[in-house]
Amino acid sequence: MAFPFHQTPFTPFLGRRSAIYSTSGMIACSQPLAARAGQTILENGGNAASPLQAAALNVTEPGSTGIGGDMFCLFYDGKTRKVHGINGSGRAPMNLTLEKARRRLRIPDHQPGNIPLNSVLAVTTPGAASGWVDTVERFGSGNLSLERILKPAISLAEDGFPVSEWQENEKSLVAASPDYRELLKVESGSSLDGAVRAPLAGEVMTNPGLAQTFRKLSIEGKDGFYRGDIADAIVEAVKNRDGFLSHADLSHHAEMGSTATSPLRVRFKNTVDVWEHPPNGQGLVALMALRLFEELERTKKVPPLNTLRHNSVDYLHALIEVFRISFADGSWWIGDPAHSDVPNILSDSYIAERARLFDPNAASNNFSHGSPAFNSCDTVYFAVVDKDGNAASIVNSNYHGFGTGIIPRGCGFTLQSRGANFSLMPGHPNALAPGKRPYHTIIPAMATNPEDGSLNTVFGVMGGFMQPQGHVQLLMNMISFGMNSQQALDAPRICIGSMGHIHAKGERERIVYVEEGIDSSVVEELRQRGHAVEVLNGWDREIFGRGQIIRAFQGKASRTVLEAGSDLRADGMAVPV
Repeated sequence: MAFPFHQTPFTPFLGRRSAIYSTSGMIACSQPLAARAGQTILENGGNAASPLQAAALNVTEPGSTGIGGDMFCLFYDGKTRKVHGINGSGRAPMNLTLEKARRRLRIPDHQPGNIPLNSVLAVTTPGAASGWVDTVERFGSGNLSLERILKPAISLAEDGFPVSEWQENEKSLVAASPDYRELLKVESGSSLDGAVRAPLAGEVMTNPGLAQTFRKLSIEGKDGFYRGDIADAIVEAVKNRDGFLSHADLSHHAEMGSTATSPLRVRFKNTVDVWEHPPNGQGLVALMALRLFEELERTKKVPPLNTLRHNSVDYLHALIEVFRISFADGSWWIGDPAHSDVPNILSDSYIAERARLFDPNAASNNFSHGSPAFNSCDTVYFAVVDKDGNAASIVNSNYHGFGTGIIPRGCGFTLQSRGANFSLMPGHPNALAPGKRPYHTIIPAMATNPEDGSLNTVFGVMGGFMQPQGHVQLLMNMISFGMNSQQALDAPRICIGSMGHIHAKGERERIVYVEEGIDSSVVEELRQRGHAVEVLNGWDREIFGRGQIIRAFQGKASRTVLEAGSDLRADGMAVPV
């Protein structure tokens, strides 16, 4: 797309930071030290396909992400102008059946039940390690070895880094693992049984166990993680809690590797082609929401978006209802395609059928298959564009804060809780089964220009079920409301979900969370249309996720100019190369 050299001095939303510009590469992520480490790799011959930021973020944000979790990657090849995908998610243990899980959790036959986020049953095979290796092997520049790529992250873990922000998760870690000291601050002068706590801002933290884990992976590849000492520690930690993950599960994942995927595409507003991961990822939810919005405009159920005021009551009401319809379908149909077929919920006829459910004047409670659950937003996302025009959009996650909190002894990381996303309802497309991947929340995104396939935007928003909602809101902010990258990220957001509020009938109240900054009169009008609205500020705003954006414009003399923004809800930054 052409660079907007003639922007008006007044924008629809006043950004709190300035967008960053570059012509030779860009990195945007949620932690400055990780961004700087990635910058070093690009400057020394690496390309956008580097898992370094994921590894560095594992060191600096261990509650949100780690090698004990999963990853998804979209990679844009600057030469071929093609978008490729890597599904780096793990599978359920082969010895864990739906019947065993229901029996262990004592779920009555007539109740659906769920796997608790801190349960050992929520542990699936960690897919991130294989995903990192496969990303480098399939898309890397070939100039740097995995050992060289991971070296800055190893140094951060070994030499230490100053903590910027650390939420107080120490109680859950202490409860979950006898090896909690590996990830917490031991009080000065304490014995081995002395007090521990979360580190304070500015304190230096080291993680020698994680450094050693990264070193083994960097030298031995997948075998260094899925076989040998690290695999032994993982299996022992799970076995000690009567879990099911085995050496055979880990070895099988090493052999299978990550899955190469063909990303899904939707053309939005005839302006961009939006790319998302196929199932078991929830990218379908974002794409369906975009298609529904266009259908509502086409049938004149909502005015053209460019005529609406940003975050007005008409816009937000339509956004909420579109999300509810999309999640109703996504939460039922999305699962592991190797175990069940996923229907084409993006077809013209189906979109038209579902759009007829929309009432422009009132909230609806009649959408089938329910709405997404509320979970905390513990994930990291980063975007990279290199000097050759390659781009990577990558999400890495433990899922819940520190995942299950289970720490394989001496390894310096926790095991994820991704199995909590399985349904325990017999016959459900996403029902737990041996060797099956669960519905996955982490979804990187990209947009390309329809006319020639050139790169338009690399973007994402971490945060559980907020992610597809964040994708849609960022795109709307940029395309329909004319915001730049930073303004699009700064603008107040909404998020639908349930947060434990129970009606008298025993049903969860369907809350719409609205970020501080949206006009109070709009909030009141939403309530009058039947929405249960809760305004969030302070730390509660974490539900709205943390995003990163890099956009590509054609500047003067056909030179590509990169524009980037980094979410003000985190302490990250966009760094030019």
